[in-house]
Amino acid sequence: MSIDAYGIHLGPLYFRFYGIILMTGALAAAYLAQWMLNQKGKDRDLAWDALIWGLLFGVAGARVYHVLTPSVSSGVTTAYYLTHPLNIIDFSQGGLGIPGAVIGGVLGLWVFARRRKIGLSLLLDVAAPGLALAQAIGRWGNFVNQELYGPPTSLPWGIYIRPENRLSGFEDFTRFHPLFLYESLWNLVNAVFLFWLWRRHGDRLRQGDLFLVYLITYPVGRFLLEFIRLDFVPAFGINFNQAFMAVVAIASATALYMRHKAGPVTA
Repeated sequence: MSIDAYGIHLGPLYFRFYGIILMTGALAAAYLAQWMLNQKGKDRDLAWDALIWGLLFGVAGARVYHVLTPSVSSGVTTAYYLTHPLNIIDFSQGGLGIPGAVIGGVLGLWVFARRRKIGLSLLLDVAAPGLALAQAIGRWGNFVNQELYGPPTSLPWGIYIRPENRLSGFEDFTRFHPLFLYESLWNLVNAVFLFWLWRRHGDRLRQGDLFLVYLITYPVGRFLLEFIRLDFVPAFGINFNQAFMAVVAIASATALYMRHKAGPVTA
């Protein structure tokens, strides 16, 4: 067995720290969802059954999103992937988009809910705090890969980026804003907030509301952090991810308002 900066070699197998961290986040999310289901008197094992569907569709969605919206540092374009289809399923060089993971995960839960004949909104609500928690944990995979950092900084919490991982135009700088850490902390606060909202004001929420709140709070944080992201997705002269986050947050806030416009939830 040997260990390098990115993973563990165990004979012919190679376990990347990034994947281990992502799976840790997924398991933490499932445990939290299991506890929430139990508190609501529902079958707690639904969390683990749903996790499989959410993970499979989530990973596929994350990859498709990356293929359709590659970042400036990826060195490839969507056209390249379309002309080299085998590279679409090659995860060795990374390339996963969180928006796609969320979209794919929701689709996976929808399929699972249809098969089990249960409400999708229930699954989405118990998944929301865990999803934010999983993102908080998963962002540390970016730290291991030395990616998702902001502009150069002399602040004491700036992180050292090895020369081979510095973006073009920033080769002469050594320390950068730990953008992955900023987003991790935002997601952690979001997870605590969503859990608190569910515990303290669950009687005022309709099914599906908690996930809508997630679709407001996460995109707002992501929108703001995109201002200092060096590795962004350019499209039509704008930062595509930032524009997409703005649309999602506004649409979700509008949907939440319209759901409660007629008045509060009644027993």
